[in-house]
Amino acid sequence: MSGDVIRLFDGETLKGWHAVPRVIVPRWPRDPMRQLDATTTDRILRHTGRWTVEDGAICGRQDPPGSGLGAYLVSDETFGDFELLFEAKPDWPADTGIMLRASALGAQGYQVLLDHRKSGNIGGFYGNGIGGFHAINFTLDAERDAAGRVTGLRVEDPATTLEPISDLKRALLTQAASGEAFLSAWRWDDWNEFRITVRGTLPTITTIVNGLRVAELDAARLPSEVFDAEGALGLLGRRGHIAFEVHDNDPGMGDARWASEAVCRWRNVRIRPL
Repeated sequence: MSGDVIRLFDGETLKGWHAVPRVIVPRWPRDPMRQLDATTTDRILRHTGRWTVEDGAICGRQDPPGSGLGAYLVSDETFGDFELLFEAKPDWPADTGIMLRASALGAQGYQVLLDHRKSGNIGGFYGNGIGGFHAINFTLDAERDAAGRVTGLRVEDPATTLEPISDLKRALLTQAASGEAFLSAWRWDDWNEFRITVRGTLPTITTIVNGLRVAELDAARLPSEVFDAEGALGLLGRRGHIAFEVHDNDPGMGDARWASEAVCRWRNVRIRPL
């Protein structure tokens, strides 16, 4: 039986949430954590992002701006089967995502992508620390005016993408909208409503954006070369946290992944247990 809708964010404070650093986790859930030198480890652990409440929205930033270090804002509570509802408004570029059934680290779990940057995807899925599956049907790039200012999104030219889409990536999705359909629903520089459903021991996850069913993933059908089902259950169990992400900047993309002053905003965050 479905439960009542619960507010996860009161619109004024971060009560019910806590920030954690974006630590480096292994690709596979049964692999040991990567050992880093003491200086790098200390630098990562000292940064948990800048999370504020502004105009009724959670705002996530790198801290300090331009540091290139990521973070997560993690729910105090854990959840099993649920429908998650929220609105998001990311700057360009801002590479973020929504972690589902995440571990206490935030960095391990099922991620719904909100990669609002070149070669990004919105609404598809990534397996953080559970095999590295990348289930997407399109990538995006910026539309620019004559002065070079970003004015909107377009479907990316496959010849220029940084994230090639293989037949395998498409085949991981049980349902998928086209990039053109997504763009018809997406609101540039405005609030976009997400409705994410998570159901099952190895969950089926569905992403609906502004009323459009963008993508669906059935984890029970994922191939072993990209997903360790037994290891994921052992690591995450049947319940986990919800987490919002501020991505770090890798050497390959630099601030094209997260601009120095970029912000992603979330509001009206609610959950309905299923």
